[in-house]
Amino acid sequence: MASGASAADPKVESFGKTKDGEAVEIYTIGNDSGFSARIMTRGATLVNLHVPDRDGKLVDVLLGFDDVSGYESEGNQYFGCTTGRVCNRIAKGKFSLDGKDYTLAINNEPNHLHGGVERSLDKVVWQAKSFSSDKGQSVRLTYTSPDGEEGYPGKLEITVGFFIPADRNSLSISYKATTDARTPINLTNHAYFNLGGEGSETVLNHRLRLNADNYTPTDDTLIPTGEIAKVEGTDLDFRGFKRIGARIKSVGETAAIGYDHNFVLNDREADAAMTLAAVLVEPESGRRMRVMTTEPGIQFYSGNFLEGQKGKGGKTYAHRSALCLETQHFPDSVNHASFPTTILNPGEEYSTKTIYAFSNAEADAAK
Repeated sequence: MASGASAADPKVESFGKTKDGEAVEIYTIGNDSGFSARIMTRGATLVNLHVPDRDGKLVDVLLGFDDVSGYESEGNQYFGCTTGRVCNRIAKGKFSLDGKDYTLAINNEPNHLHGGVERSLDKVVWQAKSFSSDKGQSVRLTYTSPDGEEGYPGKLEITVGFFIPADRNSLSISYKATTDARTPINLTNHAYFNLGGEGSETVLNHRLRLNADNYTPTDDTLIPTGEIAKVEGTDLDFRGFKRIGARIKSVGETAAIGYDHNFVLNDREADAAMTLAAVLVEPESGRRMRVMTTEPGIQFYSGNFLEGQKGKGGKTYAHRSALCLETQHFPDSVNHASFPTTILNPGEEYSTKTIYAFSNAEADAAK
């Protein structure tokens, strides 16, 4: 099945080879509406996501590259990858566990970011297998991270699954992991979205709502202070729909140089498996994306470091031309006992899920 075409069995193709000569594959899954995704085995990375607008026109809403060499280039800013072992930041690359001190790579001075440098989950090649049934299509990727990889303790067995149902335009990403030693884990997908289509000039016209009364304030290196603060009365209040560009100037003058904040999601109902985290609307196309998750937080990042690099089809990815909505546990949780724990114990299973559901904003409003 070609990306954006009607659904057939999932398709696997070559996506090139890494600099070390490892073969990389890319899988396509979708449904009969033309809604489709492509996932490559390097970094368990979401490369394309074709979504219809109000008139049924399909566009790719994700930033990325046309082959694996682009993802190995300096222009790649974690586009679409599975991020970890621990996403986001760990203060000064240090944590202690069971009386032992661990030191990680410093790759976001003075902190550790997104799992490390050489063997973080976004840079390794995963094993993959596709599945198809009357319920939909999926790709399941697996990777074993050995004890000590990127400085983390324990052998970690990880599975990431991408699923598109036959009857809905949604993409679910599920994460599972087990370990043979206590270790921190916090996985997310680092997709950069522009609902007007990748290569569109800006996301400042998008409207965003976040289901969060609180956020985690940070120091000037974007490490949480440990406080849980209210968004009320701040430029981080997205509890009602707000145009992203409306108040970005003030946060652009802070250490975050834009939106790059972890929001504490409001408590889900006791019997609910997931909570609504965010709703994003692009008014011109009518595309609406709802983000639902089992995670306690979501990082909203407004593409502050995009620098005009060339992406798919030679398109330019300008400053703030895409945004990320990364479902997660809170940054630096391993160093904050008051935050929800990120420690996985032997005999337990790490299990989280996030769904990106797409629809027509006008149709939704008419319901």
